[in-house]
Amino acid sequence: MAKKQTFGDKMSKKAAASFINVRVIKPYHTEKGNMKYLERFVRVGDLSEVDKIDINR
Repeated sequence: MAKKQTFGDKMSKKAAASFINVRVIKPYHTEKGNMKYLERFVRVGDLSEVDKIDINR
């Protein structure tokens, strides 16, 4: 039997996501003076919100 639905058909039926996943990397200094990085994935509605994101340890 032939397939009735292709993968492209399945993907076109899903609603478009109204958000974007962004990786935010924030440097910070440890007590010893070394620099480490804090990395998080954050959902934003628009790319203009990226500058307003603040992540903490």
